[in-house]
Amino acid sequence: MSAPVLELKQVRKSFDSELVLEDISIKVPEHTATVFIGASGSGKSTLLRCINLLEQIDDGEIKLDGTEITSVETDPDSVRRKIGMVFQSFNLFPHMTVLQNIVLAPIRVQQVERDVAEQKARDLLKRFGLLDKANQYPDRLSGGQQQRVAIIRSLAVNPRLLLLDEITSSLDPVLVNEVLNTVRDLKAEGMTMVLATHEMGFAKQVADEVCFLKDGRILEWGNPKNLLDNPQRKETQDFLRQVNEAGRL
Repeated sequence: MSAPVLELKQVRKSFDSELVLEDISIKVPEHTATVFIGASGSGKSTLLRCINLLEQIDDGEIKLDGTEITSVETDPDSVRRKIGMVFQSFNLFPHMTVLQNIVLAPIRVQQVERDVAEQKARDLLKRFGLLDKANQYPDRLSGGQQQRVAIIRSLAVNPRLLLLDEITSSLDPVLVNEVLNTVRDLKAEGMTMVLATHEMGFAKQVADEVCFLKDGRILEWGNPKNLLDNPQRKETQDFLRQVNEAGRL
């Protein structure tokens, strides 16, 4: 059996004296989606930032395709060339057009020829219905369109793994579905993904495994239908009841 695309073993992370991740261990096989759920402050965003080496872990190890990426010898930039990450905020450069935002990393980081990078960017924009926005600036786009451009920007570097951190949290409810449809398409095409989300219905649709995170620990995990419809831990039950009362289940 081949190594999982991503593997975390006993990962721990603290900020000063506050333990925010405690003994996190997961495996993410190729072409699967692992979804983290949990209340704000449970450690979901920190976990994704540790995977992308934006935060340094205190203990444990993270492997990408069987190679440890958290050793002191690792060049973080070389790892990030293989990992796409989409944040809660769109993080698009406002002084650059949509096309310029997308081709920046392929040209500067991967040394792709400009005409090749621009053609791929246009192909991606066309695929996601945004080709007519190529020469517009981000502030001329809706929030949903900006977030879809942020996803396209991550795809432009041919990532081995895609991290999605609460990508609908800053969107108007009417714009959420167009972003989620983009992720559904990526899932159908076999993209390996790790997501943090509050959209439980969406998690049930795209996840191969759902992990419930509370106080920096994975308390329950498993098949999305089983975990979301029949959680075993009281903490998971309480969280999902609150989500249901908020109309997000």
